[in-house]
Amino acid sequence: MGFNMDLSTSSNTITIEGNIKSISDFQKIKQSTEAIVKTHKSITIKIIDSLSITSSVIGYFNKLVLKDEIKIKMDIGNAQLMNLIKDLNLVSTFNASKV
Repeated sequence: MGFNMDLSTSSNTITIEGNIKSISDFQKIKQSTEAIVKTHKSITIKIIDSLSITSSVIGYFNKLVLKDEIKIKMDIGNAQLMNLIKDLNLVSTFNASKV
């Protein structure tokens, strides 16, 4: 592990590979998401293999759902991250599922 985060977008889907851990990762995610929510009220976020997610990313996604009324569907590849989302009671907020 220990590889850099890679992000790609297609239509209203953001795919994140690698670990989400730095401020620059958060900035990349935020910039990509902001571009998508200009034209879509519903987005899919695929987190392929990250073990964790930073609090800034969680806070940003929370704001999108609660304040901006953006629907998020989160597909999570890693069981450890899915457990974290469950522990934080964010499964329904982020419509999260293990894939």
